Amino acid sequence: MRVRTKIVMLCWWREARSMLVEIAKPITFVLCILALYALFYAAFLNPSEDLQQRIWDAMGKLAVAGGVSLVSGLLFREELRDRHAASARLAATLPVKMFCWAVGGMLILFFISWYLHSQCVWYRDVRF
Repeated sequence: MRVRTKIVMLCWWREARSMLVEIAKPITFVLCILALYALFYAAFLNPSEDLQQRIWDAMGKLAVAGGVSLVSGLLFREELRDRHAASARLAATLPVKMFCWAVGGMLILFFISWYLHSQCVWYRDVRF
C-alpha cells in the first residue's frame, strides 16, 4: 500500500510541476520583453543623461535582461528536452533567440546613433 501511495504522489508532483512550468513560461516571457524594453529606453530614449551615464545604465539593464532571458530560456528548454532529448540547447529557445536578436539590433542602432551624434551637425532652426 505504501508503494502505491508513493507512486500516486510522484505522479501528482509531476503533473503539478508541469502545470507550474506552463504557468511560468508566459510570465517569464513577458518579463523578458519588458526587460528588453527597459534596455531600449535606457539606450535611446533617455535624453537627460550624458553618453557615459547612458552606457553604464544600459549595461546594467543589459545584465538584467540577460538574466531574465536566461531564466526564461531554462523554462522553455524543459519543453524541448521532452521532445528532443539529445539536442536540448539553451540557445534554441525563443527567449534567448529574442534576446540575442534584440541586443544585436540595439547595438547596431546604438553605434549608428553615436556616429551621427558625433559626426553630423544638427541645427535647431533650419529655414529655407
